[in-house]
Amino acid sequence: MRRRCRGARCGPTRAGACGRGGRRSFRRSPRRGRVRGRGAGPRGRGQPRSESSRVGPGLFCDHCSGFVLLRLRNIPLPALAVAAVVLMGTALALIFFYAPIDADQGLSQKIFYIHVPIALTAYACFAWGAWKAFLHLWKRPPGADLESYVAIHQGVIFGALTLLTGSIWARISWGHWWAWSSNQLVTFLILFLFYSAYFMLRYSVEPGPARANMCAVYALFGVVLIPVSWLSIRIANDYIHPTVFTTNGPQMSGSMFLAFCVSWAALLTLAGTMYRVELAGKRLDSRLRELRELLA
Repeated sequence: MRRRCRGARCGPTRAGACGRGGRRSFRRSPRRGRVRGRGAGPRGRGQPRSESSRVGPGLFCDHCSGFVLLRLRNIPLPALAVAAVVLMGTALALIFFYAPIDADQGLSQKIFYIHVPIALTAYACFAWGAWKAFLHLWKRPPGADLESYVAIHQGVIFGALTLLTGSIWARISWGHWWAWSSNQLVTFLILFLFYSAYFMLRYSVEPGPARANMCAVYALFGVVLIPVSWLSIRIANDYIHPTVFTTNGPQMSGSMFLAFCVSWAALLTLAGTMYRVELAGKRLDSRLRELRELLA
């Protein structure tokens, strides 16, 4: 029979992570390798962690995902697409056949391995779009404005998936889809709506340097919401989902951590593939438009 993890209860995110309630992190029990959560009951006791131990590693991992997206640019697109398919298949196999089943939530807890990596990928896409906007204003390399637009577009897609998977998880776990009283949920929604409004600004102005500059400034203002959203999830008072990374290392069992990392790598690779495909399409469309203007 499969071993079921006890106390590893993790609920859906409010703002791109995975839960609500009191603070909790996973730790490995010395008996039979079970995974238990602090605050899950009398057997889940543990010493409270400092705020810096929970916040610092998370922000470091968010920067790492942006670095991964940077490195994905150098991989040939066909190879990147194949890698995305292979990693997605491997991640699904690990999630449903290798990672332990939660003793309380059952199979519904498996959304954790999809929901949290999607949220981290959305953060990485928004940060990448803001970085390209900064480069456009600073050095003005050709194509930086278009790359910023495509990255923000991918971030909005993954942000919508974050809200969708989190709402489904909340409905299964607690019987409701949304809670306006949750600060972390509302902050992620504000981040999502802010970058969604980016497209309203972009398409309300005629193409040209003025539009590119306005969109770049707007994208840079929005990047401030990324750490606000992240920190509200990490230090919220009504927070019960597991903290994955701390200064003491990953706070989950080896099988769970492996499934989580492979799923995160798969989604980052998928985001990189989608980014490259959309960017190539936008560049081709721009060249065709220039040819039409020359022939007109």
